[in-house]
Amino acid sequence: MEDYHLPICTKCYAVRVEPHRAKMLRPTCMSCGEVLAKEVKRTVVPMHKSNYLLITDLNDLKGINNKGGNFR
Repeated sequence: MEDYHLPICTKCYAVRVEPHRAKMLRPTCMSCGEVLAKEVKRTVVPMHKSNYLLITDLNDLKGINNKGGNFR
């Protein structure tokens, strides 16, 4: 793919986006994408005898421990 066909970063409008990132809905360059990713807060919680759960909303974390009683 020619360089002039690549989209421009939708955050900084300064650089062209790499070909593998150009397929994103709102393509960003690597440095702007890293800044956007650091703005989102995530917590990984291990479930009892199971897998890990990605928590993005703290209300989902309440009552997740089934040994702690009922949560209302």
